[in-house]
Amino acid sequence: MDRRAFLCRTLAAAAALPIADRAWGANEAGYFDANHPLQESWRMWKSLCLADDGRVIDGYQNSASHSEGQGYGLTLAALFEDRAAFDAILGWSDANLAVRDDALLAWRWLPDATPQIQDRNNATDGDLFHAWGMVLAGARQGRPDLVERATRIAADIVRLCAAPHPDGGGTLLLLPAATGFRTAEQVVLNPSYYMPRAMREIAAATGIGELTAMADAGDALIGTLAQGGLVPDWIALTAQGPVPPPDSFSRKSGYEAIRVPLMALWSGNASSKAVANFAEATAAAWKEDNPPVVFDPATREVLERSTHAGYRAVAALSNCAVSGGVGSVMPRFTTDQPYYPATLHLMALVTQATKYPQCVPI
Repeated sequence: MDRRAFLCRTLAAAAALPIADRAWGANEAGYFDANHPLQESWRMWKSLCLADDGRVIDGYQNSASHSEGQGYGLTLAALFEDRAAFDAILGWSDANLAVRDDALLAWRWLPDATPQIQDRNNATDGDLFHAWGMVLAGARQGRPDLVERATRIAADIVRLCAAPHPDGGGTLLLLPAATGFRTAEQVVLNPSYYMPRAMREIAAATGIGELTAMADAGDALIGTLAQGGLVPDWIALTAQGPVPPPDSFSRKSGYEAIRVPLMALWSGNASSKAVANFAEATAAAWKEDNPPVVFDPATREVLERSTHAGYRAVAALSNCAVSGGVGSVMPRFTTDQPYYPATLHLMALVTQATKYPQCVPI
């Protein structure tokens, strides 16, 4: 049976199920109680990625830990109402990454290096997810101190990691870090660092309204980029508009950019042109258990594939959300993949459960 016939039959079967059987929704606040089916996936993610002391380990990157992974883990722990994991992740980050003179975190910790932090620069997506995790846990656990900490992080993101658009229009852009991405002529951006839902929820909880404006600007920027094809991993902006980034940055649409449709979907924006383009490109080049991950942004030529289930999950959810279908071919969570696709996989399942219950995995 070819894939299209298989999909037709499985989607029809899913549509025949009662809503209660096919909608793995979270509770009204978006958290997952102890009996939710995804709790097992969360336990599996922890067994793969999380050490007992709260360090999120990227085994594929020489067992390094990043503020990105710590922030992702903190947000997921808050959503799965795992206070023990939340406090451990936060504690490890405080003890090992909080080495700057502001509220932001150093971006990478290397277990075998001396010193273990060799670059004190931050990574803004990691800080953003740290703040969002604190906002989520603060609201759910009745811990105003976490919201106060998130407020300090948000304020320093705006103070240190925001830059006006070079066109002089006053639009605030989200820099990838406090230093190293801005010159007099251009700024270099990573579109996947924008997480609109997180930015807006942090703004609402902390009163740092600039984050809402930056989220809106991010949506607009990604929409503009999507008009020309797949959103690239990195871009540069000049007064005249987007241009290719310096040669040291990826100009492909790949392992960074795959987060763009995921973050848009998690933010409830299934109508995003970036999501539609990604869904079309992955569907057109799909091979069972070997989907495309890296593309030429303009031509959509497939440059690299991966067998890791997390990338299939993002592609399958995107296709279901864009098509308005019922049921998706998202794979079940598996630990047979490294930290990064595993984390995207769990995030995609969380997104499905909270935003697209009709796309239940089948």
